[in-house]
Amino acid sequence: MKIFASFVLGLFLFTFAGGNVFAQYRKLTVILLRHAEKDISEDADTANPELSAGGKLRAQRLIKEIDKYKPDAIFSSQFIRTRATVMPLARSRRMMIQLYDYKNLDEIAALVMSGKMKRIVIVGHNSTTPALVNLLVGKDKYKALAESEYDKIWVVKIKKNKTKPNKIREKIIVY
Repeated sequence: MKIFASFVLGLFLFTFAGGNVFAQYRKLTVILLRHAEKDISEDADTANPELSAGGKLRAQRLIKEIDKYKPDAIFSSQFIRTRATVMPLARSRRMMIQLYDYKNLDEIAALVMSGKMKRIVIVGHNSTTPALVNLLVGKDKYKALAESEYDKIWVVKIKKNKTKPNKIREKIIVY
């Protein structure tokens, strides 16, 4: 009898004490943006440049634009400019920046749709960010950004539904 009682107690604790361990959120908010202005000066690294002075200022302004969404995860491609774009936000929220493979957008889209995180920031590039938005909204709606375009943030809100199609709303913030 003691073994059975211990088993039931353990099962109860495992089921309820875990809380969000196995939770899947039904309402997701995904904030997607391109990295801020990169350094294009003569002596800058052309393959993996840092942010320009203007890009660093834009990265600071992102805190105000994105912090209101209270992100619980921040993802970046491995490049210096993408990580530097969200570093001020990550520091202000005391969060780590997680890396994703910008060449495998299906993988990050699947992670987003898994519902394990509720509010996610993803920083990418002029072609990958609109492509990822298109994957999430299920339409080929957004084209690659111009090389000089750094001021758009997509906010995609997804309400997952098991019996009907997901309800998806998106908006663009220009900052």
